[in-house]
Amino acid sequence: MGHAEDEITPFLKARRAALDAASLGLPDGLARRRVRGLRREDVARLAGVSVDYYTRIEQGRAHAVSDAVVDAIARALRLTPDEHAFLRNISHGRRGAHTEVCDAGAGPRPRVRPQLLELLEAMGDTVPAVVYGPGTDLLAWNTIIGRIWFDLDALPEAELNGARLMFLHPDAKALHPDWEAEAEETVASLRAQIGRREDEARVQRVVCDLREQSEEFRHYWDVQAVRERTQGIKRILHPQVGELVLTYEAFSLPTDPGQRLCTYTAPKGSPTAAKLRTLTEPATATA
Repeated sequence: MGHAEDEITPFLKARRAALDAASLGLPDGLARRRVRGLRREDVARLAGVSVDYYTRIEQGRAHAVSDAVVDAIARALRLTPDEHAFLRNISHGRRGAHTEVCDAGAGPRPRVRPQLLELLEAMGDTVPAVVYGPGTDLLAWNTIIGRIWFDLDALPEAELNGARLMFLHPDAKALHPDWEAEAEETVASLRAQIGRREDEARVQRVVCDLREQSEEFRHYWDVQAVRERTQGIKRILHPQVGELVLTYEAFSLPTDPGQRLCTYTAPKGSPTAAKLRTLTEPATATA
């Protein structure tokens, strides 16, 4: 498979193309614009750096790019906070060896602390919850997750990954009525992990595998979207009880780098809350 792509070049090109020069007050000039969006000259002018230096940054040929320059480019390109953090991560990667070899292994999965496992067990059949690791690996979960989502206990370890399930599992589109939106969010969240030291090797491994195995993943990856998934709404079309509308919250675990606890809840008295109780009744009856 060779090397994973150098992230900085396609990202900066995509962000340049997404901006409108006129709306930023930039003059058209002579022989103006054969390509959509801003030119390198425009970004360099807005960021206060030379065109040559910006060109080297965009082409991945500049090393030891300072935080001040990264911040200036982020302002010039009107980056969101998530995009700004991503640019800083991958720019820091230019100071060392950022690009991973796709054929290289990513090492063992991180272990989940016993205290977190106890927390998952305490949530029991009340609050569906899962611990995600780098690259959207599924590291631990409680029993109710398997009743509303995929049967994670039945999957081999290699398949225990949120992005892989979204793009490669045969039931993914039937289970997720908002599959396109969720697929886009999954990829944008996965890209946000690129460049983080605790996540890098595993993220690159997952990205390389999915780019090779899924045309749909390649499409969303090439969009260059970057967004953290911290909270939102998740709809699941359950084969027995019908639609579930769940609110998810993702909590970063500061003492466990790269790990997040994600919980799924429904408002008290809602149809989804009633359906969740229905799904736990067989387990209660046999206890």
